[in-house]
Amino acid sequence: MSTPARKLKRLQRLERMREIAKRQAATEAAEAESTLARLLRLSSHAEGLVGQYRPQAGASDGASHRHHQAFLRELANLQSQTASDATRAQTVADARQSDLAAAERRRAVVSDAARRLERAEQRREAGTALAARRGFGTDVE
Repeated sequence: MSTPARKLKRLQRLERMREIAKRQAATEAAEAESTLARLLRLSSHAEGLVGQYRPQAGASDGASHRHHQAFLRELANLQSQTASDATRAQTVADARQSDLAAAERRRAVVSDAARRLERAEQRREAGTALAARRGFGTDVE
């Protein structure tokens, strides 16, 4: 096997590996986006609950008022925590999208190099065939 053929085989193997890495990055990006969507829904739901359970007038006694206030604080903490988690999930999702784009660029570079080498090899083989034919006949041809 000639050196260009070995190099082409190596580039094709590398291209397959980069394609696998790209698929894995795409899976991770999809999972991160899914997590982000769930956290955004949860944060929105928690915010709605906080709005529904705002302090209401007419508490029967101080203990029920205090219990209601503690419940509201916990709901607000839950909403705050889910909003914070959603922000972190957004950062992770952005990073995974960036990783996916980088994986695609790495794959494309190897793919382009393999295609260029393949075309160069085809041109070299075609040139060799033409050079062999030119040896026959006269200079007028």
